[in-house]
Amino acid sequence: MAQHATTSRRWRPPGKLTAAAVVVLVVVAAVTTFVVLETSATSTSMHHLSAATRSKDTTTSTAPTTTAPTTTAPTTTTTTTHPPGPGFDVGQVTAVGDSVMLDYQDPLQTSIPGVNVSASVSRQWSDGESILQTLKADGQLGADVIVALGTNGPITDTDFDNMMAILGGASRVVFVNVHVDRPWQDPNNAVLANGAARYPNVVIADWATLADQNPQWFGPDGTHLAIDGPGADALAALIASTLANGVSPAPVADRGT
Repeated sequence: MAQHATTSRRWRPPGKLTAAAVVVLVVVAAVTTFVVLETSATSTSMHHLSAATRSKDTTTSTAPTTTAPTTTAPTTTTTTTHPPGPGFDVGQVTAVGDSVMLDYQDPLQTSIPGVNVSASVSRQWSDGESILQTLKADGQLGADVIVALGTNGPITDTDFDNMMAILGGASRVVFVNVHVDRPWQDPNNAVLANGAARYPNVVIADWATLADQNPQWFGPDGTHLAIDGPGADALAALIASTLANGVSPAPVADRGT
């Protein structure tokens, strides 16, 4: 009997064991459920955050592009000089003319400081060619050249080309057209105008038009001017402006004389 009693004390009732197991299972299930729900919530939150981030990264706000209207500035054409060729003295101006140039030599030297003037009575076109050729050979020909010849006889296109064979390398050549009471006046001026159209470094100082508008400037022969008078000043200013700007200014009649 004593042995039976000992065996009875070691035995555990089956009901109590089952209840404890149930409690354990309930707790485990609850923990598992919580973990699953928390994981799902975290995953969903991360999914929404990722989607929002992708949306933010891939959505580009593009401002409307405004294209300014294209405007074209008016084109202004100006005559420019080019570097002179061999035999021309950079920065120097040479003027070669006939007796009319003697009338305005002083105003010309005032209007173009440093200009070297060679003028003579009854000088012909061919004489001017020889003078310019010699100056060029000696290295004394200015890079800018003024030619005022044609008063004392007719000239041809060939004469003009022969002159330009000497002056082709000049930066700028100003030819002064003529005002003379002789039959070669208009033909000579046409030769000068045609020549200027063929050579890009040539420009005409339109003395003929300005002279026609101001007959009061001339002496009895209608060709020569009072030395250093208003006509001489006007012709010198015309040549200086043409040389500086590459174009002859519009002639204006002197109403005050």
